[in-house]
This record gives sequence, structure tokens and C-alpha cells, in this order.
Amino acid sequence: MSAAGKHLRRGWKALGRRLREVRMIARGLASTDHPILAHVIPMRRCNLSCAYCNEYDDHSKPVPVDVMYQRLDRLAGLGTNIITISGGEPLLHPDLDLIIARARKHGMIAGMITNGYLLTAERIQRLNQAGLDHLQISIDNVMPDDISKKSLKVLDRKLQLLAEHADFHVNINSVVGGGIRHPQDALVIGKRALELGFTSTVGIIHDGDGQLQPLRDEEREVYAAMRSMEKASYARINYFQDNIAHGKENQWRCRSGSRYLYICEDGLVHYCSQQRGYPAKPLADYAVEDIRREYRTAKSCAPRCTVACVHQISYIDFWRGKQDLTPSPVSEQSGERLVQIQ
Repeated sequence: MSAAGKHLRRGWKALGRRLREVRMIARGLASTDHPILAHVIPMRRCNLSCAYCNEYDDHSKPVPVDVMYQRLDRLAGLGTNIITISGGEPLLHPDLDLIIARARKHGMIAGMITNGYLLTAERIQRLNQAGLDHLQISIDNVMPDDISKKSLKVLDRKLQLLAEHADFHVNINSVVGGGIRHPQDALVIGKRALELGFTSTVGIIHDGDGQLQPLRDEEREVYAAMRSMEKASYARINYFQDNIAHGKENQWRCRSGSRYLYICEDGLVHYCSQQRGYPAKPLADYAVEDIRREYRTAKSCAPRCTVACVHQISYIDFWRGKQDLTPSPVSEQSGERLVQIQ
């Protein structure tokens, strides 16, 4: 296909994605009784072992595709708008394309977070055919080290393949904090992403409980420079990170367990990747009553939370219903006391 033809096809697909995203926001504003985004984990195993990550192992088997179908069908039944497939490393799942296609069959926006190592031209074409809408790769440094192997040196060829073959939106997320030794690397990575026609974002790495750690002066300077490079879109609503960069708490209403669901490989609903253990209810049994309860539940971990996707989804309802503070169960993951309305 000619360059002009490829550009036209991608532009048409991008317009379709934008229209579906507008409908997603409209539905979210009209009703609070459905999830907007669900993270699903079809594969806990990862081919890397980044020192700061607590979301992988080196032995888990893939969730059977028929089980994943049941979970996606249930999420569609709850009215979920967006599915983000994560891990572990989702590209290790042998039936990933079928999982993406199932989400798209239900009309849900399909995204994926990957380390990018397993991407090939043929693999990207299969993701196109499956209907993937969004892909994000986090690149932590220019040269690999003992903190992270997700480096630009290793992944640049993969980025070139994406620029050549991907019909889906690609975002490259670079990071500061969390032991990253050369924060200036984030600027190099961000500029390379824009050069290839992708969007670029910056994230602040949290500690082991998903809580903020203030940035050093050099890291804050890099963070500010990266923020100025970001293009405007709903996915770039990350003003909460400005406080995190300065070690300040955010006063917000976390809607996890309601507007945002984290579905682990065992099919249980959790608040997020950093608060696994509550409510820990099977997705098959999750209902509107659970969504309404957790919508009203305030989480004591929220002020120091750095989990971007939960912040972003909760922005849709920030101005709605107050969350009252009453004792509730303790999260098994963090040991923090959560609070909820009775």
C-alpha cells in the first residue's frame, strides 16, 4: 500500500476510535452504574523482571481462552466501555488475538500494555486484524541496567516496526522516580516517540504499595519538560501527577471497584494492581449492587496513590456524590484500613 493510502487508512481508524471514545465519555456522564475501564490479566508470567514491578511472576500458565471469554462477556454485561489487557506480559498468551477480538465484538475499546519485546511485523499485523485500538509501552531508560531492561536501545527497532505497520494508536510512556538512575533518559525517549508519530507520556513510578515517593529536583525538571511535550486528549488527564512530583497528596474520590475494575488472573475483582485483596469478589458474581457500593466507598490509600488509570477514570465523576468515611475491611495487600459508607 502507498504511503498516502496507509495514512488515509490510519486516519479513518483514528476517527472511528475518537467517536467511540466520545460515546464512552457520554455514557459515563449519563450513568454511574457501569464500569468505564477494566484491566484484565490473562497472563501473570513475564519475560522480564524489572526491579520496581510487583505485577508478574516467572511461572504462571495463561488463563484458558474460554475462561477469558466468560470474563469479557461478563464485563460487557456490566456495561464496561474499555478493556485494557495487561500482565505480566500479555503477548505471551497464545490466544491473545482471540481475546482482543472478543472485546471488540462486544463493542468495547480494546487496549494493551506490553513491554514490546515480542513484537514483530507479523505480530503487529495480527493485532491490527484482531481490532486492537490502543497499545502502550513503558520504556524506562536509554540503556538497560539492573533496574529495568525496558530500554530504548533494545526496543527502538520494535518502535520502528510499530511506526511502519500498526493501525492502532501507540503511546510510549517514559518514567521518573523509583530508582531510575538517569532521569534525563525520559526526554530522549519522549522525543523519539514523537519523531516516530506516537504520543508520549510520563509516569512517576510508585513504591511497592502504589504510593507516591517525592521526586528529586532533577527528576521534577525532567517531569515538567515531559509534560510540556504531551498532546491534549482524555488519556493525558494527569494533573494529579503534578502534586505527586512534589510529594503532595491529592484530595480526590477514587472510584475503583466501580468505574474501574482490576480483574486478576483468578477472575477476582480488586481495587487496582496495588490493592489486590479487596473486595476480591469473583467477577462472575459481581453485580450493579457491588458497583454502587464501591462507588460510594472512600479509600484511605487514595491521597498518596500514583495509579494513573484509576485517577483518570475517576475524573469523570469527581464532581458527583460525596464519599463518607466509615470503617471497612482491611486490604490484604497493603494492610491499610479502607473506609466505606454503610
